[in-house]
Amino acid sequence: MHRNKGPACAGVTIVELLVVIAVIGLLVALILPAVQAAREASRRMSCSNNIKQTVLGLHHYHDSYRSLPSGWIGVTNDGRSPLATGHPGWGWLAMTLPYIEQEVAVDSKIDFHHSITSSENDEARRLSLLLFLCPSDVSPSPFFRLPAEDAPAQLVAELPVANYVGVFGTGEIDECEDIPTGKVCLGNGVFFHHSETRFGDIRDGTSNTIMIGERASRRGFSTWMGAVPEGAEAIARILGIADHPPNAVGGHLDDFSSEHPGGVNFGFADGSVSILTDEIDRYVYQAMATRSGGEYHPTIR
Repeated sequence: MHRNKGPACAGVTIVELLVVIAVIGLLVALILPAVQAAREASRRMSCSNNIKQTVLGLHHYHDSYRSLPSGWIGVTNDGRSPLATGHPGWGWLAMTLPYIEQEVAVDSKIDFHHSITSSENDEARRLSLLLFLCPSDVSPSPFFRLPAEDAPAQLVAELPVANYVGVFGTGEIDECEDIPTGKVCLGNGVFFHHSETRFGDIRDGTSNTIMIGERASRRGFSTWMGAVPEGAEAIARILGIADHPPNAVGGHLDDFSSEHPGGVNFGFADGSVSILTDEIDRYVYQAMATRSGGEYHPTIR
């Protein structure tokens, strides 16, 4: 008499296990890019909000002084003559701090009467502000070491990193280094040496003119403080130009760039923020970087 032994003991064969692993791998491959894309979209929005707050701060500054802050302040040691590479070097972002809810930093840490590199501003140079950092940026540290212009092995200062720079225009920033004492280095953008740009001076239209753009750390470090006297590429650390399209291959420190796929966030003079794609027409892009060039172009949104 045969006994019923019941169903065979269930088990998983190697083939079945491999199939399960393959299915899980496929699901991960499908889901992971979507998760990464969602995270980047969130970071890009946060970056856009940072620029928005800064642009609004510039509008508040303009309401108070009837002009935008100077791109940077540079004079001779005696303070009597303009000098593009001179002291104290403070830039437009530093001057905007009281208008973006950073009054405490200004009152307790910054002495605008002394140079950025002076001992009076030791604490200010250790001030890293999240508002000026793009979450997508790959900077390994919130600070960077700035070498001397003519002596790369010599340290001028350690400065806080920033990912947002003002628009100098379309001319070469490094030419400011050769401007003689007593002369101001002019740009055709919103910010330049001792600039006092008013919204009324932006004759190309505030909705067509960019004031602020992103700068990725992979191109070189920028800062919110200013153009540090005797520092390497000091002016380009706070201002950028539309020499090349955004994220251009082979671009330089003074170009605009980002870690966002396909484009760079910009703040416009009308207070809006938009991402300009890497494929933007070069003529249109450069026209947007001038304040009163007279170029006609449609607003890009």
